[in-house]
Amino acid sequence: MTDRHDAYAAFRSRDFPLLLSANFLANVGMQMVSVAVSWDLWLQTRSAIVLGNVGFVQVTPFILFALFAGHFADRYDRRRVMLVTQTLLLAASVLLALGTRSVALIYSSLFLLQMARAFQGPARQAMLPGIVPPGALSNAIAWQSSAHEISSISGPAVAGILIAAVGSGTVYAVQLVCAVLSLGCVWFLRYRAAEVGRAAPTDRRSLLEGIRYVWRNRLVLAAISLDLFAVLFGGATALLPIFAVDILHTGPRGLGWLRAASSVGAILMAFLQAHSRPIHKAGRALLWAVVGFGAATVAFGLSRSFWLSLAMMMVVGGLDNISVVLRQTLVQKKTPDAVRGRVLAVNNIFISCSNQVGAAESGWTAAWFGAVPSVVGGGIATILIVAGFALGSRQLRQWEE
Repeated sequence: MTDRHDAYAAFRSRDFPLLLSANFLANVGMQMVSVAVSWDLWLQTRSAIVLGNVGFVQVTPFILFALFAGHFADRYDRRRVMLVTQTLLLAASVLLALGTRSVALIYSSLFLLQMARAFQGPARQAMLPGIVPPGALSNAIAWQSSAHEISSISGPAVAGILIAAVGSGTVYAVQLVCAVLSLGCVWFLRYRAAEVGRAAPTDRRSLLEGIRYVWRNRLVLAAISLDLFAVLFGGATALLPIFAVDILHTGPRGLGWLRAASSVGAILMAFLQAHSRPIHKAGRALLWAVVGFGAATVAFGLSRSFWLSLAMMMVVGGLDNISVVLRQTLVQKKTPDAVRGRVLAVNNIFISCSNQVGAAESGWTAAWFGAVPSVVGGGIATILIVAGFALGSRQLRQWEE
């Protein structure tokens, strides 16, 4: 078994850097588009509901197609699934780069992007145990989290600078280049299809196997449900354009740095976890991390200082990263390869619902009550939700790695 103190164990695989690069480039582009889209829509409409509905548009494909995506990941060559879906991502990128960027076109392009990502996610994640050396799975997940957060830092920051300097059109063009490069990385991946568990022909029982597995495993169910409900109410990202323009009085560069701040904290935490011993009392660490996430969200909502807001977003990102690494490691280790794609698809439904439906919820409550009450109330709700899980789930409280 790989020494758990080897911080670079995952990189002993020739294909892990390629998979890491493909994910990095794809997320850089997606983060850039997210900033550009939110900026364009806010300038066009000045509507919190329009901003919030971006989350609804993006979560719908995950809800509609996630179970089919998991089945595809278990039945077909996962590398080929990634190639096809990355080609669809490229097509959506062309629409955004060359289209008129009306509200309807932006919504349509985002739907296509997220549909491709919904099918790609389970295949990409299920490949990981077959790519990295034995014993390096947790290390690989930590590095993937680091790469994800680095892209989440650079994407919004670069997008903010480009919007201020030359306009949002350049952002969409750069995202198109990222999509092409990501497709190239996937093309050169070597993945032995024989390692993929073959699912039964598509039927209702096969499609629902991931749901049944999660439902039977109470620890996995509690861990991903906690993330779902906490982020559903505790997210402030969708409202950052409102905070940047109307509350903190910063321009597009300030918006870019606010979007990047949570990733700064997350990547610092991810590097720390990659170079540290595994967390032994994982359940308690998860619960306390989500409590801190909610408290920092409240502080962000109440802040009128750009620097304090930036600091609180960094704390939010760092604590959220603890939850991400613990939860993903749990799901990957507890799931047999034959159903891994379908279980990861269920996990992706929970994640997408928490992020995107949470964005819609933030937009709607901001339209009704204002941005500050929306964020502060959401942070308080997150803390109360953690208390409920701590009292109600013995498996989660006692979970140890």
